[in-house]
Amino acid sequence: MLKKLAGETVIYGLSSIIGRMVTFLLTPLYTYNFPTEDYGVVIYLYSLVAFLMVIFIYRMESAYFRFGTDAETRESAFSTALLSVVSTSVIFAGIMLFFSRFIAVDLMNYPPSYALYVSMFAGILAFDVIAEIPFARLRLEGKALRFAILKLTSIGVNVGLNLFFIVLCPWILEQGAGHFAYDFIEKIYNPTFGVGYIFVANLAASSLVLLLLIPDFLRTKYTFDPALWRKMFVWAAPLILAGLAGIANEVIDRVMLKYLLPENIADSELGIYGACYKLAVIMALFTQAFRYAAEPFFFAQKKNKDSKELYAAIGKYFAVVGLVAFLVVTFYIDLFQYLVDEPYREGLKIVPVLLLANLFLGLYYNLSVWYKLTDKTRWGGYIMAVGAVITVVLNWWWIPKIGYMGSAWATLICYVSVTAISYVLGQKYFPVPYDLKRIFGYIFIAVAFYFLSLWMRNAVGGDLTSVLISNTALLLLYFVILFQAERKLLRKFFA
Repeated sequence: MLKKLAGETVIYGLSSIIGRMVTFLLTPLYTYNFPTEDYGVVIYLYSLVAFLMVIFIYRMESAYFRFGTDAETRESAFSTALLSVVSTSVIFAGIMLFFSRFIAVDLMNYPPSYALYVSMFAGILAFDVIAEIPFARLRLEGKALRFAILKLTSIGVNVGLNLFFIVLCPWILEQGAGHFAYDFIEKIYNPTFGVGYIFVANLAASSLVLLLLIPDFLRTKYTFDPALWRKMFVWAAPLILAGLAGIANEVIDRVMLKYLLPENIADSELGIYGACYKLAVIMALFTQAFRYAAEPFFFAQKKNKDSKELYAAIGKYFAVVGLVAFLVVTFYIDLFQYLVDEPYREGLKIVPVLLLANLFLGLYYNLSVWYKLTDKTRWGGYIMAVGAVITVVLNWWWIPKIGYMGSAWATLICYVSVTAISYVLGQKYFPVPYDLKRIFGYIFIAVAFYFLSLWMRNAVGGDLTSVLISNTALLLLYFVILFQAERKLLRKFFA
């Protein structure tokens, strides 16, 4: 079962990891071409969209996993969920389009021209949310390869258009009228539109994926079952609160940075924070890939007599892989720093804190299996609401004092807290024998190695070659410790 989950994680990861990695690799493109204040606008708008995504989807994809797992209700659950999401997405997107100027000018305090950005995001949200239900069916049916192909297609279009508008078009205009494509580019490209082309690329990619999903829409006989919809919505309703609270934990710091810092530096500081936050993407992309594979997997293994031991093993090995990612990024931060332009590098100090925060978020996803499998989804809402309160209070307290460093620490404290709460409640309602001794032992060793690497950096005077050699030695030593501790299972896993 571990091999099966690992295999599906790799395939889902091919799309989600590459997607997040490409986003990560687009960060240099943005930071080297846009000033910090312009990139801060991008970070802020995408933070708001994260909240709206939860409202648009209202966790119908999770409800589909719950009620579509049984073969006899799968088609009815799919068509009911899809028809519901399509209807509400059209309504929500229409409201955003109608009030786009009001949202941009009166609510966000941006120029009237930003109303176009709001309109584009209305389309992006509608297209992405409608596509979520067919993607959920692909995951439930184990069609990971088609899932990955569609996701990679979207990524390719997004990246291609980013390169076209941000790199190729300005270069052609610099060549002058002598270039064969000059007249065409001059007609379609406006240099003053700037970061708006990031949103254009996203909208085009989302539109294309929805078109490619048409065969998946057509292979269903559509019926809307009101009784089933009520069951699905009641089951998912607490997860909406959990989703909003979870997104608050992830992105409310960006929103609060904009409004709690002085207006003259807010967008710039937000841009620095957002760019350096992307350096924690290795942990986040692993967590996302795991989550795509694990959610349907956990439901499928519910009736397995050894399911709890399996869940415990998955939690431990998630921590192992996540800690390796933590050490790789922190040990080689001198190389990773070149992925952002120099004005952004003052924020690198937040990276280790955010890596650990994302590790605990992944552990929370592991632990949260208890309330989903026992249909106690309201607890997910309560737990993440507590996390949201912690996040808001700490950001409100620390941002005016220590800026975005306060946001980073608030994120870590939030995720440690919700993980602990979920574990305590889970042991009461659905006890899983997690190996806490080893999990926290591995965390302690990894963090100790990180501080040892800082001491060794000072000892060698910061010489880059010496730092990389000493950190590589520490990383290899960590691998030796892991192998010795887990050698029995590793032999079985790779047999």
